[in-house]
Amino acid sequence: MLPSFSSIVSRLRLKQLRLLIALDEHGSVRKASEIMALSQPGATKALQEIETIFGSSLFERTSKGLEANDLGRCVIRYARLIHTDLEHLREEMVGILKGHGGRLAVGTIMGAVPALVESLARLRDKQPELSIAIVEDTSSRLLSLLDQGRLDVAICRTSVSPRPTAYQTRFRAQEPLVVVANPGHRLARAQTLQLADLMDSHWVVFPVNMPMRLTLEREFRQVGLSFPLYAIETSSTFTTLSLLLKDPNLVAVMPNDVAQMALDHGMLVKLALTIQSTSEPYEIVTRADVEYTAPMVLLIEELTGASVSPAAGV
Repeated sequence: MLPSFSSIVSRLRLKQLRLLIALDEHGSVRKASEIMALSQPGATKALQEIETIFGSSLFERTSKGLEANDLGRCVIRYARLIHTDLEHLREEMVGILKGHGGRLAVGTIMGAVPALVESLARLRDKQPELSIAIVEDTSSRLLSLLDQGRLDVAICRTSVSPRPTAYQTRFRAQEPLVVVANPGHRLARAQTLQLADLMDSHWVVFPVNMPMRLTLEREFRQVGLSFPLYAIETSSTFTTLSLLLKDPNLVAVMPNDVAQMALDHGMLVKLALTIQSTSEPYEIVTRADVEYTAPMVLLIEELTGASVSPAAGV
């Protein structure tokens, strides 16, 4: 039976988590004990203590050495997260003590990447010792990471959350959308296009229920057309670009700012079709109950062009 949370917290030590990581990396008690400066019997005993704490075996002995089982992989994954969090804690403390630097974890949806990149460039000019982690994902995933404290700031949409009031939001921005394709697409040089002209093309689209997918579906409904069959679904910018470069019959809708780099380098072309529907604005999102750190304040000020109080999030 799995022990209680309080039991695990009171008995588990950081050195034991480091041992688990070493065992996973080397698959051997002997090698892990050398890394940890322990005797081999000492490492074996420590592993037994860890498994007693969790009330279950975490590794299996195989011909290749020790291999984590399902529970072991789960524990090791969190051991790595805790270890990384402590590294980030120290980075941030060093920045505070020096009066500059620190660490910032920011998440962004695809359409906000260009605005974020420009803001971070200005921010790093002011704070060159600032350590920055960037996560690009869907709004739902970014809000989950924000809830967990894995992100300080997210640029996304709170409408996908069942509890949007849990967040502080500001600076709503629209994403102008464009239809893009391979330069070899049969309609690449057409002067004017209607959506019906692209019904013979194959589409790369966002997954179901994502805001940009809903926008495209609305566009098709408004002109009385069925949504394309056999579409390829992805939320990845790189995957979309790779697919378009490979297949001249594919088309996709992208935020204009995101597509611009590929357009400027001749990798894609903008088709002469105007998307009438507008996507839901994205926002700069923080947790409503968190006081802003200095790096958070600086980033939000760069993104919005307005001064921000550190207490604005509480």
